[in-house]
Amino acid sequence: MNLIVDKKLKTPVYLQIVSQIKRKIISGDLASGYALPSERNLADKLGIHRNTVVRAYTELKADGLITSYQGVGYRVQYRTQEDQKQKKSVNWPSQIKEEYLKLESAFDDLFIKAQTESKISFAAGMAAGEVYGQDEVADCLAKIMASGNRPSYFYTPYQGDLELRREIAAFMRTKGVLTNPGQIQIFSENNQALDFLVTLLLLPGDKIFTEESTSPDVYRAIELAGGEIVPVPMDEEGMICDCLEPLIELHRPRFIYINCSYHNPTGIVLSMERRKKLLELSYQYRIPIVEEDEASELYFEGNKMPSLKSMDPGENVIYMYSFSLTLVPGVGVSFMIAPKEVVKSLSNLVSVRLVTLDWTPQHLACQYLKDGTFAEKLEDFRQIYKRKRDLMCACLDQAKESVGLSYEKPKGGVYLWVKLPANLDVALLTKEAERMGVSFIPGGIFFPGKAPEGNYIRLNYSYPTEEQIKKGMELLIQSMQKIQKNSGSQPSML
Repeated sequence: MNLIVDKKLKTPVYLQIVSQIKRKIISGDLASGYALPSERNLADKLGIHRNTVVRAYTELKADGLITSYQGVGYRVQYRTQEDQKQKKSVNWPSQIKEEYLKLESAFDDLFIKAQTESKISFAAGMAAGEVYGQDEVADCLAKIMASGNRPSYFYTPYQGDLELRREIAAFMRTKGVLTNPGQIQIFSENNQALDFLVTLLLLPGDKIFTEESTSPDVYRAIELAGGEIVPVPMDEEGMICDCLEPLIELHRPRFIYINCSYHNPTGIVLSMERRKKLLELSYQYRIPIVEEDEASELYFEGNKMPSLKSMDPGENVIYMYSFSLTLVPGVGVSFMIAPKEVVKSLSNLVSVRLVTLDWTPQHLACQYLKDGTFAEKLEDFRQIYKRKRDLMCACLDQAKESVGLSYEKPKGGVYLWVKLPANLDVALLTKEAERMGVSFIPGGIFFPGKAPEGNYIRLNYSYPTEEQIKKGMELLIQSMQKIQKNSGSQPSML
């Protein structure tokens, strides 16, 4: 069955496939019972995404021209005239925008599976559950409800609770940033904040610079908004800024997105020299910088590095901070600091998409910031995360020679970026570890082009307990050794 598609035509590719197969069936070139190629085989042959073939086959099924059998595949099948009179169901895949059908879901699948199936999760980037006790949170909520000084508990302004924004402005002064409530927009999480921002700023085809690697939440939001990712290489000092100027001249990016402190997934901290260089380029070329900074308070050793926002003499840096790693697990509050014009437009966009922002997380965060609890608990988080990091690193150190892995011990944050030997299949390791009740995130997910220079996995140590880390790391290392043994390969030090 010879099919030809032309991606330059305005006619969608799936409709080109539908038209050609329909013509062959009606003309008799494809007889009833003829077995069509599998979705994957046809996609590979035509050089298109598998979902495009699924969409075409679904359309042909809806027209009564083909049918499918589980375990067999698709076959041509003519319907009788009586059958044609039957009601036809909506072809939902054809109704969904193609970019959403193609949306990479591997990261979400692993994250959900880690919370619902795995006994021990090294996948989730969440706060430790042992810092804020349930009774403590309940008491705080009771005080908020009993205060009676708020006109409404269940609705907040589209920009976010004013008292919370005042407390955030005070918190940011401790980080060297002078701002006011009018420059702050509240969100539930940083990925929501970024989604609103790219909706506001991006035009189709706009280029965005990010570090390579970066969170899937970042590159998916940008791509869905029509932007194109330009990954910038990293080394042990973060994004390599020496190579930026020629890239800027070539691509003229809409903005530069960067995670400066305890980068997700590598744990790297951008050096002071490169922070200065990045700001210098921002002002030279009038390019905004979007700085994600949620792990900056989780420093264990060395000096606390100032944020780009605190070094910004004007308003070139849009700043995002989330409490997801330093507050009650699952209580989502984040904020964005931006010029008032940007915040006003973001607030208008929130009013279109949301009835209201969640009041409970905002009031909790506000109370904890106001009474000093947040600052006290930050020190608890730092001590707990440091112990967990050291424990996980000790487990990895014991397995360095037997497995052939390597890593750089981060000075803060919540992630370990582990490089495995090239002969250790990460896909097999993921399945084996899941079978043992342990989850993690494969490193390839953090590369928009899915082509990392190395064999990596990301391990989170903030969420599991110390006992879970001990047991989980033992099981994970056993899984690594088992795969290497079954493959007959010898570990090699990197």
